[in-house]
Amino acid sequence: MSTEAAGPWGRRGQRGGGDLEAGVTYTKLNETHLRHLGAVVAPDRISTGASNLELHGRDESHHEACLPEVVVWPERKEEVAEIVRYADEHRIPVTGWGSGSSLEGNPIPVCGGVVLNFNLMNRILDIREEDFQADVEPGVVYQDLNDKLRHKGLFFPPDPGARATLGGMIANNASGTRTVRYGSTRHNVLRLQLVTAGGEIVRIGTRSSKTSSGLDLINLFVGSEGTLGLVVEATVRLVGLPAAFSAAVASLPTVEACSRAVFRIMRAGLDPAALELMSPECIVLMNRERNLGLPVSPTLFIEFHGTAESHLADVMSMARELCEEEGGTGFRSGLGRDERDRLFRARHELSEMTRREHPDRTHSTADVAVPISAYPDIMAWSRQALEEAGIPGYIFSHAGDGNLHLVFMGKTGDGEEWRRIAGIYDRLVERSLAAGGTATGEHGVGLGKRKYMEAEHGSSLAWMRRVKDLFDPKRILNPGKLLP
Repeated sequence: MSTEAAGPWGRRGQRGGGDLEAGVTYTKLNETHLRHLGAVVAPDRISTGASNLELHGRDESHHEACLPEVVVWPERKEEVAEIVRYADEHRIPVTGWGSGSSLEGNPIPVCGGVVLNFNLMNRILDIREEDFQADVEPGVVYQDLNDKLRHKGLFFPPDPGARATLGGMIANNASGTRTVRYGSTRHNVLRLQLVTAGGEIVRIGTRSSKTSSGLDLINLFVGSEGTLGLVVEATVRLVGLPAAFSAAVASLPTVEACSRAVFRIMRAGLDPAALELMSPECIVLMNRERNLGLPVSPTLFIEFHGTAESHLADVMSMARELCEEEGGTGFRSGLGRDERDRLFRARHELSEMTRREHPDRTHSTADVAVPISAYPDIMAWSRQALEEAGIPGYIFSHAGDGNLHLVFMGKTGDGEEWRRIAGIYDRLVERSLAAGGTATGEHGVGLGKRKYMEAEHGSSLAWMRRVKDLFDPKRILNPGKLLP
């Protein structure tokens, strides 16, 4: 097990038998357990090799690695059900794994046990163009799904950027650049098949676009981070590719001016398909690595979708006027698809760029979200806090839905610097909650945000624990996550 602590919030899980769930002791795998699991899948789909364990002990976050005891690659939902049923019977932890691209330690197996890697359950089972729906397995990568859908004039809207799998997106309620118009993953899932902690395969939801029948279990499971059940199949909502699009880049004098322009664009009802904000530090990196040639100032990337170019021209003219009223001097619209794709590709790669820029430092990302009316204030406070701290950092944001990413690049191993970062992080969350927002807009709770759950949810947290106990009474599913 890796013992390198990457920051102040890394937690060392014990390999097989950890106790991050109060009062719970898990079973350490022995040869009998491994033989049983090995009988469920083919020999080449189960591994206790050091390299495979290492690969499944860490995600893209700063949280410390914790190794599983075995990795299994199921191909069928029946295999998942049998493995989970056996694990529940013997109180063995089970953690689902998509692509490992999460940013809050969400899939790190902190209590050891079994990691179920869903990469081989990657089939697109059906595409029903007339219903705007697709049936997929959890290992399908959303870019691969959209590549296939493009030829049918359709796409799956959530856009988290990394090569995320559908199962991981559902577990984390992923969102991204297009959420402001099309919603997060939660808004685009119609039906699920799940394996419960007892190994039962359960179907929830409907293929109908609306229903008033029964409790909404879809919204309970989407975003539960694999703590209530494991997704083995999903029916997702598709939308038609827009007949027309228009993209623009707007340069403004300050981050605060950018955030005010965002508020005014949203209040004007212009309905952007994407509205992203980058601080000057981000623009420097993007220019250097992707040769974009953008002015180094706070910048908005804006995109609109519609049915006619004439309508989009009017909308873009209004957006230009609003930006100029906030002091914007550079508004470049009418970008072609190639230029638009180049800009948004660089936007998606920002996290990787920041890490390359600071190889001797460790990153930690805050991703609070607030009501759009509170967005200008939270942006101003974040900028000031970052400057006063004197720590390298970056601000970029899914501005249209009030989701702020504040990236700290702390000196690895410098306890004092990380304590200062933790203090800023805590105050940022406190301000966001006071404004009616959330500690995590899209990265999920995982390990890093558990300490904020009580402040955000209050007495409803006790009901979340009751739901967990109902679906997973032995607490084998992704233990140590979500609930403090």
